[in-house]
Amino acid sequence: MSGVGKTYLSALLRRNDWFHYSGDYRIGTRYLDEPILDLIKSKAMEVPFLRDLLRRDWIAIQNKIAVDDLGPVLSFVGKLGDPDQGGLSLQEFNRRQAMYRQAEIQAMLDVPAFIDKARHIYGYSHFVNDVGGSLCELDEPSVIDLLARHTLILYIRVPQQDEIKLIRRAQADPKPLYFRPAFLKSAVKDYLAEHALDYVADIDPDDFTRWVFPRLFHSRVPRYEAIARPHGYVVESPEVAAVRDERDFLDLIETAIARKTSAADAPGADEPAAEG
Repeated sequence: MSGVGKTYLSALLRRNDWFHYSGDYRIGTRYLDEPILDLIKSKAMEVPFLRDLLRRDWIAIQNKIAVDDLGPVLSFVGKLGDPDQGGLSLQEFNRRQAMYRQAEIQAMLDVPAFIDKARHIYGYSHFVNDVGGSLCELDEPSVIDLLARHTLILYIRVPQQDEIKLIRRAQADPKPLYFRPAFLKSAVKDYLAEHALDYVADIDPDDFTRWVFPRLFHSRVPRYEAIARPHGYVVESPEVAAVRDERDFLDLIETAIARKTSAADAPGADEPAAEG
């Protein structure tokens, strides 16, 4: 999830001669670049002064996204709810969600090519894939299989005692999120019922984002674990926070591999669980 340390580790490794591949940066600069620009232009065209300048080609609009500032991508995804509060209709929100999902899939399918580019064009020996927290929501097994073949998958798990801090931090600054269609449909229905609202247009976008985040977090945990169990390794977020340099990171990876190997070799590890 956002806030557990993925980009912290990636930025640290980037300073130690690792190629930092940001999934969201690739999404914003390649697969959603044109839709983002179209959205910005459509908003600008609502202002008569800017409309005239754009139609005469006297000004140009550029999508200036950065690895550590993904604002244009978040703005495009948007939030659900009252249009007077910056919210989107359910139809438009679903359209953008579907576009983001497809863009994330394509960005992950690009990983092997960028591993090759990093090595043969830019001269990097090491590669880190800074994956979005919504990877587990894509329901696209081929993406996980591809990443497992070409990279070591690391799941940064949040200990139970730290979950509330992560949730509160996210709620303090509610950001646009990606939701699985079935999860979103259920969440909207529950929110409307709980708040005695009849229409999505009545939803306060920030309030819905704060309300839904804990539910989204807890729905994603088993999905992360389902990826890590056969394909990856697990570290705890406090362990990530303690990493200060490349050596610390490599030591952490060795610890994660050793833990999984030890657990697999433990007596009864391969025996089926008893049924109650």
